[in-house]
Amino acid sequence: MTEELTELGAHIAASIDSDMRSWRVEHDELTVEVRADRIVQVMQFLKDDPLAKFLVLIDLTAVDYPERGQRFDIVYHLLSMHNNMRIRVKAKLGEDETIPTITGVHPCADWFEREAFDMYGVVFSGHPDLRRILTDYGFEGYPLRKDFPLTGNVEVRYDDEQKRVVYEPVKLVQEYRNFDYLSPWEGAQYVLPGDEKAEEKGA
Repeated sequence: MTEELTELGAHIAASIDSDMRSWRVEHDELTVEVRADRIVQVMQFLKDDPLAKFLVLIDLTAVDYPERGQRFDIVYHLLSMHNNMRIRVKAKLGEDETIPTITGVHPCADWFEREAFDMYGVVFSGHPDLRRILTDYGFEGYPLRKDFPLTGNVEVRYDDEQKRVVYEPVKLVQEYRNFDYLSPWEGAQYVLPGDEKAEEKGA
């Protein structure tokens, strides 16, 4: 399989040379990195080329690397049932940049792109209905970004008096606990909560 994927990678690289950044085969998987602004043309080629025939879009997502200038990797997974092969296509994207929608090539990308927009804030230009799909209306932030607070920004609850759902700033009802990760049977050199009761019984 590795040899077949290597031949396919070389064929794709020769065919879309100016649109490709790099390609590699690792662990029997072909990964192709392309220019974000040419993603539609690349997807159309992979779908139409007789040696590729990647007709099925399995998944589309993003990965966040906040330390990079182009913080997002937009990742597409495609399947060729004709050739029994899979391919991963990646494109780097900056936080303030957009990437064209591929709904014209793969209509099923519609909700995948909406999910990536909802979770990461990635904007797909030309998308027919780019709005949140998982979070609520008025939600602030993008939950799968690495810099999103673990507690979120607001909490949602149903208020029985108002008979409606209300949004409130997050309130931590307990102080942060200090975990020392020591075993109470081996390493704790202090009195644990409840130990004083045993001492009282012993007395």
